[in-house]
Amino acid sequence: MSRPMPRLFLIRHELTWEPGETEWTINGRHTGRSDIPLTENGVKIIENNRHRIVGPDKLVQVPNICHVLVSPRQRAQKTFFTLFEGQELPSYETTEAVREWDYGDYDGLKINEIKAKNPNWVIWTDGCPNGESVEDITKRIDETIDKVREYHRQYKEEGIGKRDMMIVAHGHFLRAFISRWVGFPLCLGTHFNVEPASIAMLTYQHNNLAEPSLTALNLFAFSD
Repeated sequence: MSRPMPRLFLIRHELTWEPGETEWTINGRHTGRSDIPLTENGVKIIENNRHRIVGPDKLVQVPNICHVLVSPRQRAQKTFFTLFEGQELPSYETTEAVREWDYGDYDGLKINEIKAKNPNWVIWTDGCPNGESVEDITKRIDETIDKVREYHRQYKEEGIGKRDMMIVAHGHFLRAFISRWVGFPLCLGTHFNVEPASIAMLTYQHNNLAEPSLTALNLFAFSD
């Protein structure tokens, strides 16, 4: 039996002034392990736009979702539950595997404050002191990709489970994830602009699980 290619939806929670905005992202601070809530405006905009994303005739259809990985930070949790409010929740797990890059000593700081400490700092090559190195987050992302691809393999080859998976996470993590998904070095994630509260879709080319691809980026970027 021929089955459609499985898909992975990536949803970035955080914004500067639209859905997913937090008090810290408004101010441009790096929010990694800090557990900052969404602002009331961020929640409101998700509520006003979820009908565009989730539903029987929409891109995201609950009956097609096999499993969702959600960051434990409350800003991602709130995004997930608000997005699916009024729908039957798909199977999901809260996991540190999809948390934001651990900024270590730079957590809570603005970029100019970080540059004052380390003028030449670039997260994509330097990582974060007392946080995650580039090697650390590469390993974490690659392990997550392996998990997703096993779900996809079981569906495509054996008919086990459902077509789609989803990750609800954070900006730097998702940019790095896309880079690793297509086999690029993590540092090339700097070239993927993942808009706040948008959806990216990762799948495969030529009906071949050995050819992972970025199929869509910045779908349905929320607006008020």
